[in-house]
Formats: sequence, C-alpha cells, structure tokens
Amino acid sequence: MKDKYGDHVKVAMDGHVAVVTLDRPPHNFVSVEFMRDLADAMEAVDGSQARAIVLQSDGKSFSAGADFSSPTDRVSSGMEGINDLYVEAVRLYSVETPIVAAVQGAAVGAGLGLALVADFRVVSPEARFAANFVKLGFHPGFGITYALPRIVGEQKAALMMLTGRRIKGEEALAWGLADELVPAEELRAAALKLAAEIAENAPLAVVSTRKTLREGLAAAIRARTDVEHREQTILRATEDFKEGVRSVAERRPGNFAGR
Repeated sequence: MKDKYGDHVKVAMDGHVAVVTLDRPPHNFVSVEFMRDLADAMEAVDGSQARAIVLQSDGKSFSAGADFSSPTDRVSSGMEGINDLYVEAVRLYSVETPIVAAVQGAAVGAGLGLALVADFRVVSPEARFAANFVKLGFHPGFGITYALPRIVGEQKAALMMLTGRRIKGEEALAWGLADELVPAEELRAAALKLAAEIAENAPLAVVSTRKTLREGLAAAIRARTDVEHREQTILRATEDFKEGVRSVAERRPGNFAGR
C-alpha cells in the first residue's frame, strides 16, 4: 500500500486504522481522476491490514462536489465524464472495510454523495450537507437518490433534494445524517476514535456483519446511477441548467424558465 495516490489522496496508518486524506484544498472539488485515485487508495486499503478507514479532507470543505464552472474538468464538460465518475462511485461503495468520514465543512452535491459512501459521519457544527442539484437545474447523481433516503428516510431526503436546503451539523445529527457532533478542533480525533473502536473487534466478524448490512448496496448504486445519468443527460441540454450554473457561481437565485 502506497502513502500517496495521484496528486491529491494521501494514506497513513494509525494502528489498524487507515487514514485517507483528500488533499485538494480549499474545496476538494470532485473530478474523475481525483475519485479514481481515491478508489485506488480505498481498494489498496481493503487489501491491507487495515480494519477501519477514516476518510477526511484538508481545506475548508469536505468536498464541494463538482465544479461545473470549470471549462477543463471532465465532469463539468460532458456527460461522458459524469458516467466515468459514477464508475468510481460504485468502486467506493464496493469497499469492504468500514469507513468513518470526518466532515468539517461543505459536503455538497457529489461531495454529499462521497460522504454517504461512509458507514458513519462525524461532523463539526460548521458542516453543511446539501443536495443542491435542483438549484443547478440538474438531477441528483452519485447514487444520492438511493443512498440518502436509506440513511435519513424518504421524507427528509425529498426535502433536501427538492429544496436544495443546506443541513448544518446539529440538524444533521438530529436527522441521523451524522452520528457524532464535535467541535472542529476535535473532529479528526473523534473520527479516529470511532474507527479504532470498530478496529478493535474481530475483523472477519466486522466485515461479515457489514456485508450483511450493506448487501446489494453497490449493485443498487450502480443501477441508480444509470437512472440518474439518463435524467442528467436530458436536463443538461436545457436553458435552465445553463442558468443554474451561472446563478450558483454568482451566488444568486436562479431565474428559471422551465425550458
């Protein structure tokens, strides 16, 4: 197992816990290459002596999702890039080692999807979860339409996805979207403590139990991302999508025309 995958993913061991750090600050924007490097790292950890994983990030945001305002990013420039991104999402959901995410800031869009890959989320009060796709004139992706209702229930998931509302740390804890709420300066230590609590147990039993709990999850995410990709392809061609990208970049409400 290497200590670095690509330019922006670092791996370190702390006892039987692998600490995987996203290092693309300040916002850790998702890209195909970035998520491929992350999936490579997670699969390497899966084949190591690690019994649990902490997924954390350097910078202001856990991950602010895809940067649709970037003209050079494959995810922002076309649907083929988005499809390739979802291949990596399925790889992440296929990892067998339990994952604890440490979320210190924005987990938005695909960044929310990445946070949902984890079994548990330890958050600070400054954390913000948002499925803001409708504000972009777009359809949710990264398997969020399947994973989010599974965690918070259909009604709260619908509220998040149809309003694009931001859910902060305290509310996320009340909803079950977060499992622990700690001050920002204690976030990484708390995530590591939870991962170590998992790692002290019999590893074969942990993996076996987790496999039962998540049975069929990766396959369901694969099937759902196919649906999400189809809907996104339709919506990407609309005037509303172009306006949504502009309005989010300009931090203003969208002036949508329904076409």
